Amino acid sequence: MDTRRTTNNFTEVYYILARCPYFTEDCKAKDKTGIKRLLNNGTYTAAFPLHDCQYWKRARDPNCESERYLLFNNWGRLLCFYKEQPLNLIRKYYGEKIGIYFAWLGFYTEMLFFAAVVGLICFIYGVLTYHENTWSKEICDPEIGGNIVMCPLCDRKCGYWKLSSACTSTWQSHLFDNMGTVVFALFMGIWVTLFLEFWKRRQARLEHEWDLVDFEEKQLQLQLRPEYENKCTGYRLNQVTQEMEWVLNRTTTDFIGKLFLCWTTVVLWVALIIACIIGVIAYRLAVYAAFASIMKDNPPSRLHLVGSLITPQLATSVTASFINFIIIMILNFTYERVAIWITDMEIPKTHLEYENRLTMKMFLFQFVNYYSSCFYLAFFKGKFVGYPGNYTYMFRQLRNEECDPGGCLIELTTQLVIIMSGKQLWGNIQEALVPWLRNWWGKWKTLSHPESLYSRWEQDHDLREFGQLGLFSEYLEMVIQFGFITLFVASFPLAPLLALCNNILEVRVDAWKFTTQFRRPVAAKAHSIGAWQEILNGVAIFSVVTNAFIVAFTSDMIPRLVYFYAYHPGSEPSMEGYINNSLSVYNISHFPVRNQPEDGESPAWFNSSTMTTCRYRDYRYPPDHEWQYSHTTRFWHILAAKLAFIIIMEHVVFVVKFFVAWMIPDVPSDVKARIKRERYLIQEYLHHYEVEKLKVQLTHNGQCRAEPDAPETVTVETHNIYSERL
Repeated sequence: MDTRRTTNNFTEVYYILARCPYFTEDCKAKDKTGIKRLLNNGTYTAAFPLHDCQYWKRARDPNCESERYLLFNNWGRLLCFYKEQPLNLIRKYYGEKIGIYFAWLGFYTEMLFFAAVVGLICFIYGVLTYHENTWSKEICDPEIGGNIVMCPLCDRKCGYWKLSSACTSTWQSHLFDNMGTVVFALFMGIWVTLFLEFWKRRQARLEHEWDLVDFEEKQLQLQLRPEYENKCTGYRLNQVTQEMEWVLNRTTTDFIGKLFLCWTTVVLWVALIIACIIGVIAYRLAVYAAFASIMKDNPPSRLHLVGSLITPQLATSVTASFINFIIIMILNFTYERVAIWITDMEIPKTHLEYENRLTMKMFLFQFVNYYSSCFYLAFFKGKFVGYPGNYTYMFRQLRNEECDPGGCLIELTTQLVIIMSGKQLWGNIQEALVPWLRNWWGKWKTLSHPESLYSRWEQDHDLREFGQLGLFSEYLEMVIQFGFITLFVASFPLAPLLALCNNILEVRVDAWKFTTQFRRPVAAKAHSIGAWQEILNGVAIFSVVTNAFIVAFTSDMIPRLVYFYAYHPGSEPSMEGYINNSLSVYNISHFPVRNQPEDGESPAWFNSSTMTTCRYRDYRYPPDHEWQYSHTTRFWHILAAKLAFIIIMEHVVFVVKFFVAWMIPDVPSDVKARIKRERYLIQEYLHHYEVEKLKVQLTHNGQCRAEPDAPETVTVETHNIYSERL
């Protein structure tokens, strides 16, 4: 195939090849149609358009275009990270669908810069106020935290411990759990609205510039999938095009049966993810006691280099996060093939419908797969623990784990860092290193052949194939990242900064991969990012709720504010005494045998004859009160404050979001004016055409002998627009 063909030529040729029959008289046409079937049965090994010459040198042949060379030098190298993407050239070479993706990715990366700067400022604020938080000083104070004896964190294998041992974790928690985090959560609620609204404007401008206005309607009407056409058994009249088209005669039983099978499969896989998460939770509950026992038996000198950084809570959280990440990767690899299989069973009518159905299934699965462990840490861990003597258990054997002494927020931050960083690292390896190694191995096997005998089509054939899910995987990766930086950003303000650094690399890695490692894909049109737009809108709305709940229930911000304004000692608001005020008292003699530490588990400094009580995180009455171990009035005050904060934050952010969305029109005014102008000129052209046609008919006594030419009175602008768009 001539490499000088345009992307439109490639699309038209592929459209014909995908539907062309190749049957003989004794074969059925339905069984012998399309290039895909020939590829599947091994008749052909590949079918793809050729690249424009080599990417590393300009072509000597004046008839060979060098667009690939220009793309590589100005777009596909890492050193070009500061340059603007050549979107028009990308669109010309790869088609509108890939061009829209890189336009969206570039715009998303630009908007991440503002979120990253604000998040970095919030983190710096936490660093600057590192030594000013009173509650951390009280925990680390040997006269305060050093004299507070805490109840065991697990049954039998855990002993009593002093609150001062949590000094390091509470300092670390303050870096992310401060007033700056609340401000950043409010900012991100507004940022995500601005991002989506400005992208709509950018997308509308591209639609007009690339002549994609009203394209979706044409695609739905005309571009049927070959797989759908092969299954069709009848015809019907299309009410829009007034042409006969293939239809699939589905029986009600067959349709309901396939629909039930497909979505039952999705539900079963989601249930499998939940079961795996429950397994990880059970692991956390089971190994915590083992870590506590091991670290207790180790002499302090063995942990001298890390000091108190390694705690049973941290060891459990880190190992569980890595196990969860491995499970996520395994399930992703398997479910991708299952999702394609069940979507193929549904036999969607058009390519757009196929992609939208597959998108919803994959995102639902990925949402549960990636975020379920974070939801557990944010909203469930430490919330259903019970209290000493009346703990709650999982499977009646495993005691529910409590939060880290520094709070559950630091564990959620650890989980986010491991999963988000691990996913981005694994994604870059999978996208760049693996194709490069495969291509290198393929080229190494052909080094014995002279370059003059190594034809262009052989060179392109040895590259990796850009499959039907290539662009789908790119979108999915970025949307999952978008969820991490919006749904849980209140626990990790540096998440947008990590995403920004990754995306700067991602743009150039994808560009390098497209220009050097993959065959040239068949160009396809797309007027938008499709179903991903609605998914982003849904994630943006849901993120307001999750961040409000994280600040209210996962962070200790609300209890501190309630104490500061309502329960502080003295006339002036102060945080002094907050730690002692936030811990309840339990009588050690009330411990059931099941909860008591085994002999030798408690530290040497613990004396049961003089230390008769221990403390725990909760707001309950002491053992000598008439309402022994019941929740105090302060608990209900804090709960009311948390619920009030959620309602106020959600309403404030939602009002601002909807106001901003209302203020920013989806289509720029100049683009809207151009579209109206073009439609007006087209109508004017058609009007003059009909008038001239009527004149001809009247001149010839109602007999139209010839079609009239375009009227000379119509402007050149009108004629050009009519020619391009009609």
